Amino acid sequence: MNYAMTLDYQSCINCKACEVACKEENGVQLGADKQRIWVGETEKSIFGNPFVNYYPSQCNHCQDAPCVDVCPTGASYFGEGGLVMADKDKCILCKGCMEACPYDARFVDDKAIAVDKCTFCYDTRISQGETTTACQATCPTKVRLFGNLDDESGDLVQLLKKRKFFVLKEGEGTVPKLLYLFPENDTHFAENSIGHDTTIHTWDSFKPIIEKAKIKRGTQWKSI
Repeated sequence: MNYAMTLDYQSCINCKACEVACKEENGVQLGADKQRIWVGETEKSIFGNPFVNYYPSQCNHCQDAPCVDVCPTGASYFGEGGLVMADKDKCILCKGCMEACPYDARFVDDKAIAVDKCTFCYDTRISQGETTTACQATCPTKVRLFGNLDDESGDLVQLLKKRKFFVLKEGEGTVPKLLYLFPENDTHFAENSIGHDTTIHTWDSFKPIIEKAKIKRGTQWKSI
């Protein structure tokens, strides 16, 4: 099992349904600085024509996660399926994991006095036998697809075999598992909108990267 999520980001309408569903599902405090998931917004222009890209985001559940390495108490760790988890009982609020995360995916839960983050709804859904997350189930435009990278016949991998995709901040070397689907239409616009330094992957080009990271870190994965 190797949990991951694709995001068809150009289908995002920034309705915030995913953020609301996440807060309700996981008991996240209200407030802009209390987010397990969020929708980023970038404004650019191509040949004088302005446009906006929405990038739904959350913890990337990196296969080579720096937040796990810097945690002095083991509060940040790899759980089942390579999920990057946070044990609030072990957290001493040193915020080392927050500084180490390239994606600003962690925040302080003032109720627990500990760092919190997205867990792909493991506690409330996945460990209970459900097959998807609250954010995927709520999205009206079907942006997200949650699944297993180890299942070649599953919906997630089948989609990745059909569509090109990219990850954010690939140069950090973390092997993130939020996979952004490259738009099928208007390739020229899409390439300019995401930047020339972004690598566009196919399943065949990304699979060896995943496998190499899993060999390196897989022994740290454990059941929760």
